[in-house]
Amino acid sequence: MTTTLAPATTTDVVLASTADDAAAVEAVRRHHAELAGRLAGHVDALLTAATAPGGAGFLRARTAALDFLTGELLPHAAAEERALYPVAAAAERLRLLVDAMLAEHRVLEGLVGELREAGEPARAAACVHALRVLFATHLAKENDLLLPVVAADPHTSLAGVLAGMHELLGEHGHGHGPDETTTAPGRVSCGCGGHDETDIPVLDVREVPHAIRHATVFGAFDAVPDGGALLLVAPHDPLPLLRQLSARTGGALAVDYEERGPEAWRLRLTRA
Repeated sequence: MTTTLAPATTTDVVLASTADDAAAVEAVRRHHAELAGRLAGHVDALLTAATAPGGAGFLRARTAALDFLTGELLPHAAAEERALYPVAAAAERLRLLVDAMLAEHRVLEGLVGELREAGEPARAAACVHALRVLFATHLAKENDLLLPVVAADPHTSLAGVLAGMHELLGEHGHGHGPDETTTAPGRVSCGCGGHDETDIPVLDVREVPHAIRHATVFGAFDAVPDGGALLLVAPHDPLPLLRQLSARTGGALAVDYEERGPEAWRLRLTRA
């Protein structure tokens, strides 16, 4: 089963009242991309297990997905409700949007609860598919409608609102940009093109905005288990990304090129 992971998209231009607020918007968007990529990886793993003969690996995939949802995604949503949404709701033009997004949080929580109780693979697959669709639309609203309005308000410091909120900013909230790592990438193979792609997820980032492209890949690869792989499709040879991913995994990365342009670069990324 091959699944193309579809991360949330966002606009590239941020009109903010200060440079710090513009940077805060980008930090949140990058973290959103990581969360969306990670969720897509867990969903793909669970869907693959659910359709495997006898549901092989289903319980393990469901446990991993629940650990991510309860340990990262729902705490992120709770942090938004504490820090970001009250500020956004103060703007009359955002009040109804915030109400709708709060309602979506409750639906997300309900779907996580259903997944926890889902003993049948088919039911669990339906839950995680609904989670992925809802979360993607939710992030698009927050990235493109809510954050720009808050950042553009000269009376509100978005950077101040989000200060110290790791659940909202992720690792980017600590002042480390996505391009600071210079560690060499892991093992790179010649890539004969003869690998079986039947059961690995495919992440095509050619249409993902450059600002969140690396974060999306980080999130998706975070969901890859030991010995597992992700097929990355990129518009160019992603050497800076490979260096960052190798550093992020402590060198536990094997890279096999399956296609080297000119229209696309296809790389199998394996967690060694």
